[in-house]
Formats: sequence, C-alpha cells, structure tokens
Amino acid sequence: MTIFPAIDLRGGRVVRLTEGRFDQEKSYGDDPLAVARGFADAGATWLHVVDLDGAKDPAKRQTALVARLVRASGLRIQTGGGIRTAAHVEALLARGAERVVIGSLAVTKPLLVARWLEKFGSEKLTLALDARADARGTFHLATAGWQETSALTAADLLVRFLPHGLRHVLCTDISRDGKLTGPNFALYAGLRARFPALQLQASGGVAALDDLRQLKSAHLAGAIIGRALYENRFTLAEALACA
Repeated sequence: MTIFPAIDLRGGRVVRLTEGRFDQEKSYGDDPLAVARGFADAGATWLHVVDLDGAKDPAKRQTALVARLVRASGLRIQTGGGIRTAAHVEALLARGAERVVIGSLAVTKPLLVARWLEKFGSEKLTLALDARADARGTFHLATAGWQETSALTAADLLVRFLPHGLRHVLCTDISRDGKLTGPNFALYAGLRARFPALQLQASGGVAALDDLRQLKSAHLAGAIIGRALYENRFTLAEALACA
C-alpha cells in the first residue's frame, strides 16, 4: 500500500479544511516546499497535493507552485484542484506531476473525462470520488467543492469509466474529512468487492496507525494522510512501516 502524505495549498500556505469547508481552515505553515522535502527525507515516494485556490477558482490555480514542489522534493506527485480542461491536465503533467486528479468534472462531464482517460492513459489520471451519505446511508457523489450532491453513486460512476481504462481511484467520505474519526472501512470494502481490478486509495479520516493496518489488510492500494501527520498522531516513518 502506498502512503500519500498530503499538502493542501491555499494562498501558498499549507492548510487543512474540515469537510472541505473554507471557513473551517487550519494552517500548518507557509513553506510547502519545506514540508514536501521533510516528507521525502522521511522516506515517502509519493505526495498528494490539493490546490484549494484552483478548486474554488480555476483561474487561480497554483500550477507554478506544484512545479516547484516537484523539483524541490523529488517526490512523485498526484495533484488536483480546478481541473476543467485538457490544457490544465497537460500543464501539470508537463511540469512534472505524475498523476492529475479529476473530481467534479467526472460527474458533470463524464464523456469529456472519458476522452481524457483515453488520451492521457490510465496511469496519468486519478478519479476522485467525494461521497456523502443520504438519510438511507447511500453514498452519492458531491460536486462544486462539495457544495452540491448529485444523484450518482460511486458505483454508478465507476461502471461508466471502466470501459475507458480507468485504473486509479481515490474515495473520500466527506463526513470524515479532516476529523480524525477513522476511515470508512465499510465503504472501501464495498468498492473493493465490486471493483477488484481498480487501484483504490482511501482518503479522509485516518487517525491512527491501526487505521493504516486495516486499510492494508483490506487491500487498498493507497492511503492519503493529512491532519494526522500535521498533528503528530504518528510519524510518516511509522506510517510507511505499516504499509
């Protein structure tokens, strides 16, 4: 299982949001390059970067900063936020990003994203499933910075993209994001059972090393860790050892 330490960028700073809410921000410093180098020094091979400015306004995407993170850290970077056009994808790949994360657009413009999968290849795109449970416990996909909820479920979307070569998927239970309440193991188990060929990454809620051990036992391909690292619940070296 790959460990993805996470850096969320807002105004050039390292922050974390709770449930994706911009009014629930906590800052963890103004030097993302130093944070990335620290992750590399601890033994990480991958870095997950979210451009929050880009997610809110694609015109304010921090592509140049992502490029500096690539150069400064030497890590393989998976990044997203405000991706609306093929040119956005190309710009990040040209600047050294290993994979580009596509979220809302996969829900709102699936035919476009399907063409991107075929154009760029399955190793260059990661589909982000941001899920919110309804009153019956059914998880529907959120869009527009998690402000809107569609009628689609995660399974609906995955079935749609499998014929186009989809391989990498990350899934977030929005209710657990930034809360250190533990991952939604049942959600991931259900997706793994139905889509065993996909490389599924857990995102949101990791709070303890036992969470990582359980995710590995459930055969998750990756785990994205943010707040637990910044608040010293465990070290990155300990997390890597679990994986």
